[in-house]
Amino acid sequence: MKIVVCVKQVPDTKGGVKFNPDGTLDRGAMLTIMNPDDKAGLEAALRLKDQYGAEVTVLTMGLPKAEEVLREAIAMGADKGILVTDRVLGGADTWATSQTLAGALRNLEYDLIITGRQAIDGDTAQVGPQISEHLGIPVISYAQKIEVEGDSVIVERQFDDRYHVLKAKMPCLITALAELNEPRYMTPGGIFDAYKADITVWGRADLKDVDDSNLGLKGSPTQIAKASDKVRKGAGEKVNLDAAASVDYIIDKLKVKHVI
Repeated sequence: MKIVVCVKQVPDTKGGVKFNPDGTLDRGAMLTIMNPDDKAGLEAALRLKDQYGAEVTVLTMGLPKAEEVLREAIAMGADKGILVTDRVLGGADTWATSQTLAGALRNLEYDLIITGRQAIDGDTAQVGPQISEHLGIPVISYAQKIEVEGDSVIVERQFDDRYHVLKAKMPCLITALAELNEPRYMTPGGIFDAYKADITVWGRADLKDVDDSNLGLKGSPTQIAKASDKVRKGAGEKVNLDAAASVDYIIDKLKVKHVI
């Protein structure tokens, strides 16, 4: 079985957020991590590898420094890493990103594609389903459990306070929740393997069956009107009252806000 996991290098917001003049994130100036949902998807693929002997390829799109998450994935147990990077791909929204990844995936053999549910820098949950649409394969989203049965996958799909059990024939795409599992740590041997591993690098010319009009900032129908860091809240109104007066004060405020 061949599994491709799509991962994304995202800003580590603990180190602060910086923006370019056009409103896009200045990714080169921020600390980064592997997107949590994607890491859970990678762990799911590695567990399938442990159980069925699958080959796991990790694919990412981003700046040259995104190679770091590929080496992290290899250190965890992935077999190969592919980086798609090119200046013309910069500033892509979910549509252009999914077109790019689909163009890369058309060069690969796969039985199963796993992506994270969503990236913490966008929270759209659109890229995975869009990739499946471009490739013409089934998608099961919000996976909280994945099993393989013959040429099919059986997935528990999170739904409110319960779940659906869905079955699909491979090839198919699954989007994983961070709650799917607890990702393993990198092993010392894996770190040495990752350091020595050859990372495949593809550019625009390597994308298959993708039109230039669907790539990068120019091919993105979604444009950022405004972006900013979190607006810091003021201290608010402070009062010092006894218990009875505090109750009356709170009730009055709730009435003013039409809460009660």
